[in-house]
Amino acid sequence: MSSSIFTNLLDTHPILVADGAMGTSLFDLGLESGGCPEFLNVEEPDLIGKVHRQFIEAGADIILTNTFGGNRCRLKLHKAEGRVAELNQAAVAIARAAADAADRPVAVAASVGPTGDLYEPVGPLSYDEGFTAFSEQIAAVADAGVDVIWIETLSSIEEAQAALDAANTVALPTVVTMSFDTNGRTMMGVRPKEVAEWARAQRPAPIGLGANCGIGPSDVVQAALDMRGAGTKTDLVVVAKTNCGIPLYSDGVLSYPTAPTAMADYVEMAARAGARIIGSCCGSGPAHIAAIRSAVDAHAAGGPTTPDEIAARLGGEVRTEPTRVRTRRRTG
Repeated sequence: MSSSIFTNLLDTHPILVADGAMGTSLFDLGLESGGCPEFLNVEEPDLIGKVHRQFIEAGADIILTNTFGGNRCRLKLHKAEGRVAELNQAAVAIARAAADAADRPVAVAASVGPTGDLYEPVGPLSYDEGFTAFSEQIAAVADAGVDVIWIETLSSIEEAQAALDAANTVALPTVVTMSFDTNGRTMMGVRPKEVAEWARAQRPAPIGLGANCGIGPSDVVQAALDMRGAGTKTDLVVVAKTNCGIPLYSDGVLSYPTAPTAMADYVEMAARAGARIIGSCCGSGPAHIAAIRSAVDAHAAGGPTTPDEIAARLGGEVRTEPTRVRTRRRTG
């Protein structure tokens, strides 16, 4: 499949709706904690197809394949590092069938998650090892017929570089999203503005850049605003794919605090922050995506938002870019 479905959707829609959480949906359907979701691509393909169809019926324009942990570093935890091509291509076939059966254009995005290892010099993984792992997975999904490579939930520029370089070996558009906390940084201390500056310097650059997962809607929208402020308004498509807050565990049940009814404010703030692709992540299901679809369809363009308004509407702390000071680099 060519990338034209994805790019045509971008050309013809002011805002696209991405899907919700595959993992949450699978847990709701019976997946046990600690299991490998990618195994279900060959063991329970109808189950994966059902999740995709539910999100499409809810209004998603973009569905992500069940391949988040489909690189050999992650699959090694399940003694399946030799099954990268098999599991990834099975996932694409399922998503492609669901998208092609829809009564409107739906793009299939290949979910490419992190390796799970830290990169040198703070961790054991080298750039070459990361690049090789990502290249293997991305080649498999590209051969199987996805429309876009969707690199997500990263925390370091080093891993983003390895993943993007691997994605640039195939002739498909690429989206990169990272996960930011309440301090406006990734786990490795990277700020949205730094990610935007890195992305814009790449040749070729990703077509889309944004934030996913994190702590909740406020932090994701703030990250989108920071990225747009770094110059991404016209040259990169900004993506917001929030999770549904910090999960709560009670009486053996895991729940998330952000209900579908909160999606209208989230969509308005994300759109006014500059996001052109809006979806949801951990804790979200078809009801969240249906609410996002309704809010996107009803959205009227407004002026840009501010950190104060984001905090007031979505909760969280007001966050602004800190004043930069020159410090000496630590060498040991």
